Amino acid sequence: MTLSQKKDDPAVVIIAAICDYWAGPDNVLDDASGERAWDKPIVGFARGDDPIFQQFKEVVDREHWAPLDAFARAFPGTDARPEDLTVISWVLPQTRATRLDHRKETRYPSMRWARSRTRGESFNLRLRTHLVNALAERGIQAAAPGLLPGYCSKSGGRWVKTSNWSERHIAFAAGLGTFGLCDGLITPAGKAMRVGSVVARAEVPPTPRLYADHHAYCLFYAKGTCGKCMTRCPVGAITEAGHDKMKCDAHLEKMGAFVETTYGFKGYGCGLCQVGVPCESGIPKSLR
Repeated sequence: MTLSQKKDDPAVVIIAAICDYWAGPDNVLDDASGERAWDKPIVGFARGDDPIFQQFKEVVDREHWAPLDAFARAFPGTDARPEDLTVISWVLPQTRATRLDHRKETRYPSMRWARSRTRGESFNLRLRTHLVNALAERGIQAAAPGLLPGYCSKSGGRWVKTSNWSERHIAFAAGLGTFGLCDGLITPAGKAMRVGSVVARAEVPPTPRLYADHHAYCLFYAKGTCGKCMTRCPVGAITEAGHDKMKCDAHLEKMGAFVETTYGFKGYGCGLCQVGVPCESGIPKSLR
């Protein structure tokens, strides 16, 4: 591929737009320190007509959007077909400094972690908008499902709490990782991360899913070992039966007052199960 061809390759354009924004001034935990909120992103792609998106209507929620469902909300009356669309997903890994700080905690979020959950996630939201606009400048229609009217999460049903566009499941579809015992996504950059996505009317080769099982990268499911995330949880919300979302949410609701009182800013977070575990910063070595 020549240099001019690379400049017109949608995959190259998309990855460059994401990484350029990541390298810019918005990717900070705090304006005063200038410390980065996230390490370099990992990007994956899935075809809009991948059958897995229909499966999500069964395994996540019957109201979970397929890529065309979301795209049509952004572009009513579109003549796009599922096969015309590409789902772009990215992983924003926590920095080493944040992970090291957070490992020391046993009940409350470290200051860096709380900032990454609030200020860092605000960056993640803006990254969605940036990518949509960057593609629009090239004449490519795109939408961020998580920012569209109608996007929501709800309680109740089979999985207690679900959304109609699950960023973790989208990342799974885009070949970026599999689920662990605590429901976190274990990616090549580990489980300590955040994810985001955009749907674009563009043709991009899909990222291979190098796994056949949705728990392939979790030592507990793959080998019957580990379970470290169970001991990291301060409220017993993770057991051999899986993740109790109600216990988890009840604990998380108390973290806002702690963060404001202790660190002096509005924020929250927990994520203790994402650090101090073999999948913190990568796929466990024995499963690679």
